[in-house]
Amino acid sequence: MVKIILKITTFIVLTIVTLLILISCEDVVDVDLETAEPKLVIDASLKWQKGTTGNEQTILLSTTAGFYENEVPTVRGATVFITDGNGIQYDFIEIPGTGNYVCTNFNPEIRQTYTLTVIHNSQVYTATESLIEVPTIDYIEQNENGGITGNQIEVKFFYQDNGLIDNYYLINFNASNALLPIIDVIDDEFFQGNQMFAYLANDLNAGDSIQLQLNGISETYYNYMNILLSIAGSSGGSPFQTPPATVRGNIVNQTNFDNYALGFFRLSETDTMDYVIE
Repeated sequence: MVKIILKITTFIVLTIVTLLILISCEDVVDVDLETAEPKLVIDASLKWQKGTTGNEQTILLSTTAGFYENEVPTVRGATVFITDGNGIQYDFIEIPGTGNYVCTNFNPEIRQTYTLTVIHNSQVYTATESLIEVPTIDYIEQNENGGITGNQIEVKFFYQDNGLIDNYYLINFNASNALLPIIDVIDDEFFQGNQMFAYLANDLNAGDSIQLQLNGISETYYNYMNILLSIAGSSGGSPFQTPPATVRGNIVNQTNFDNYALGFFRLSETDTMDYVIE
């Protein structure tokens, strides 16, 4: 009788302990993450689509946010303008309450030098870049033998490199079946003056649409994007992973060098084509 009671008591104790462990696993754990001072983020990628005037351009200002925040804070009331090499100033006016600063009379010129100025909270940020040309997308090819397995749909678009200068390109694929665009950068070191191509091999199906975009970029922006893409590709995906060193762009705080902004000021001529998978 005593043995039976002991067995029952032991079973009850083990059951209670197990339930407590299971219940404790369902508790929400709040991790106290260190929060740095918000930094200004300047999204100033000006693109001149071939065949357009390129007069309307937008610059987005925001700040970094905490890990648990759901919204990206926009920056309002800043002064934003661009000055070209001839001293002509183009003012970017905020659409009230959005953090989007718009210019409707911008004049894009190939290889012209432009200087961006952003004034926010008594801090003056500047960056200088040239507008880089891009060749025309010549044609698109599709085949069924792409990817690592050799049975994915592959799409290629071809363009002619200018052999007289060193060129750097930003490639952008926007597929209807993907949440985010696929981005890559390439230079012409091994293709100087030859026809080049970019390709996408993905889980594509007949009827899917893709927007193919080719951008001319500077060597500085090429190096910047190479670092960013390398970091994105090597990330383990853990929110508690130690981040690599901050990648600074070409935007400099002239008031306080250490209070730098994130982002990059670049100007690109762009060619775009839409394609539907057959």
